[in-house]
Amino acid sequence: MPVAMLDGIETYYETHGSGSPILMCAPGGFDASIDKWRVASAWTGIDAIKALAAEHAVIVYDRRECGQSHGRVERLSWASYTHQGKALLDYLKVDSAWIMGGCMGCSAALAFGVHFPATTRGLLLHWPVGGYRWKVNSEDRFVRHLNFARQNGLKAIVDRAQSGNSFWMDPEAGPWASVIARDKGFAERFASQDLDRYLGIIATSGRSLFDRDTAPGAEPEEVMGIKAPALIIPGDDPSHATSGAHYLRELLPKSEFWNVMPPEQTTQKICDRILEFCRAHR
Repeated sequence: MPVAMLDGIETYYETHGSGSPILMCAPGGFDASIDKWRVASAWTGIDAIKALAAEHAVIVYDRRECGQSHGRVERLSWASYTHQGKALLDYLKVDSAWIMGGCMGCSAALAFGVHFPATTRGLLLHWPVGGYRWKVNSEDRFVRHLNFARQNGLKAIVDRAQSGNSFWMDPEAGPWASVIARDKGFAERFASQDLDRYLGIIATSGRSLFDRDTAPGAEPEEVMGIKAPALIIPGDDPSHATSGAHYLRELLPKSEFWNVMPPEQTTQKICDRILEFCRAHR
């Protein structure tokens, strides 16, 4: 199992194919793991990783606190997610790459384009998150966990996480649920930390991640400064409101908006459109 130690956090990753690299920031909310590129509803039918690897070196990884990757109890932010991706490219000695995001991964990709413009060959944004319902539901996840932690304590969080549910499925299990479930030592350290400090981390994480009903990750002025070409593939549901995609279309100066809505989108068509876009911007 390929694992890289990135800023002190074990990160599980895979590489497939050859050619100009694509770094894929996984969909799945707080279950952002490699397998979501194969099993999430938008990516069924064919293996998208294999399809893109026919022309590119595809780099996929479990985001920190997700899948087989480890984590650290600290304030979560788009910058922390972005630096994990950049550290993986540095580890693999990749100087520049297409940065692809799905769902919440689009926000990490946006932040990557802002923080590391020289490394960003282009952005491939599939179903950016956005919309008022998405913002409210995302904030509520952290509020529910905050209340559970305040009322029941850290040991109760460990017990909840070890039942097997992720933060995405069970907000009371918390953002570090997958690491707690897999690592006994981490679980013990988690339960013995200062509760007040933890409550502060949760409160500030929720505010910093979900501070708007448009696609988060970077400020509008920063997004307008991204010079790399960008392909936007819109979603159309309560978590991926089409308005979020149009917001990015307005701001990104070199964007192309794929005017095909999800009922007509298939994994094969999506992969074909991505490959076509990358060929046009070699």
